[in-house]
Amino acid sequence: MQSSDKSSTNWNSRELTHGWQLGIRAFYWGLGFSDEDFDKPQVGIGVPLLEGNICNAHAYALAQDIEDGCREAGLLGFKFGVPGISDNITQGHEGGNASLISRNIIASNAEMVTSAHKYDALIGLHHCDKNGPGFAMALARLNYPGFILSGGSIAPGCHKGKPITILDPYEAQAKLAIGEIEASEVQEIVRNACPGPGGCGIAASFNTWGIAMEAIGLMPPYSSSIPAEDPLKAEEVRQAGNLVKILLEKNIRPRDILTFESFRNATVAIAAAGGSTNGILHLLALACECGIDFNLQHIQEILRRTPVLCQFAPRGRGTMVDLHRLGGTPMLLKHLWRSGLLNPDCLTVTGLTLGQNLALAPDLPANQELITTMDKPFREYADMQVCFGNIAPNGIVFKASSLKSASFHGRAACFSDSRDIIEAVQQHKITPGTVVVLRGLGPVASGMPEVLVATSALGVPELYGKVAMISDTRVSGVSHGAIGVHCSPEAAVGGPIAWIQDGDRIEFDLLRGTIHCDVPHDEWIERSQKHVIPPQIYERGYMAEFAATVSQAHHGCVPNWVLQRPRD
Repeated sequence: MQSSDKSSTNWNSRELTHGWQLGIRAFYWGLGFSDEDFDKPQVGIGVPLLEGNICNAHAYALAQDIEDGCREAGLLGFKFGVPGISDNITQGHEGGNASLISRNIIASNAEMVTSAHKYDALIGLHHCDKNGPGFAMALARLNYPGFILSGGSIAPGCHKGKPITILDPYEAQAKLAIGEIEASEVQEIVRNACPGPGGCGIAASFNTWGIAMEAIGLMPPYSSSIPAEDPLKAEEVRQAGNLVKILLEKNIRPRDILTFESFRNATVAIAAAGGSTNGILHLLALACECGIDFNLQHIQEILRRTPVLCQFAPRGRGTMVDLHRLGGTPMLLKHLWRSGLLNPDCLTVTGLTLGQNLALAPDLPANQELITTMDKPFREYADMQVCFGNIAPNGIVFKASSLKSASFHGRAACFSDSRDIIEAVQQHKITPGTVVVLRGLGPVASGMPEVLVATSALGVPELYGKVAMISDTRVSGVSHGAIGVHCSPEAAVGGPIAWIQDGDRIEFDLLRGTIHCDVPHDEWIERSQKHVIPPQIYERGYMAEFAATVSQAHHGCVPNWVLQRPRD
């Protein structure tokens, strides 16, 4: 913890409010400052503004509640906007390229605004998949007091008297393509799946990150599980001013919270919850921002030893609203702690340890089917696993909830466009025993878009659990099946995934942590020597700028300059 005069809660902003440049103060008077306001700490409130996305539709209203709560606590909160990209609306077209890029832009945007205006703290709102990771990266980079608040999950929709989520329209579309459902029913599902504001309400990327941030200590208790439209959400965010005041008074900084053990806690939590592979990518990025050596080898060891204890969708049918009713994320984390899976001694943004926070949480309720115990896991090892081998020398992250066995082998069918996979499924060209290879969509090539449309196509009954997919891009947390993603290095920089040919035998073993293309070594080397890396031509400026600076997936796709900084 950094030493500082605890009375100097305006440790940074006072350089402007009491600095030598009188012209700066003129703007503050214009903002309506009173004499007392010049001594108050200033808090930047990062708001992902995107009214055209239900995840973010209520972001500004919650930000106003945060600002009001800051004033009630004797602080000054100032809202500022960051770009928001909808991971759902951008699925399956060029807009998907912007998703991961927006995370890095949010990080730099929040860093820029907060440091340039010398705010004393930063609060970031997490509404859609890349919002929270971007703000977490900014907090680690700045090391200013602050935290992340979740905008909350959407309520489930309803179809034929049963709850449905965003997962259902994608599954229905795949079933429609092979004639297993009527078009009229698909339209009913699509109309009713998303009844209001909030992030996707299952254990997809949005909630994976919320659970991870509560476990790591950078999000206050219950924030990730209180639904968007629950009256408790407005009450919760209004308390943010009091919480940031504690951080300022105690001078608790993000890097006091973000330690190797807290990263371990976060990884265990999302593995036990059956979370998204995107959470792994973002944790790697956050570790790089902190200068902490927490890598895929560490994650591989953790995932092997962590059982799946939750049945959230997409592996089951549970939602975050169900978790809220059972006692919220702190109840789940308490269960993991009492099961010997979490380190309770890590500091959190409450100023207390994780164990002190969780001691106040309710116990796991009886007579429920969402969360199980260590002696009856839904799976003895995590659905997510990390493999290394001649296809992925720097690693590939699997989510294999559909596989009954930890190993798989099959013949390669290579693609460069997810739409071609859909067409191949419809034409029954992909059969059981196939390993679909989707490449040329990594961070440098295409910004690593999510390919939910492809994984949904492979989720039809005749293929589910009987095929696998490997790729250098990402998949949505809504995806499920047997999917290996974030293959590093990617094809566009000469990665071995580019050398695979149709018909090659590919095998992987999740628990041994291996993946291999069964080609004679001499032939494999010959393919590498003959492979020509195609030039990359970008139609969008944001894509070209990202590609020029981005690292590979095993580093979380942070900008390369982050890796070149000297570590503390």
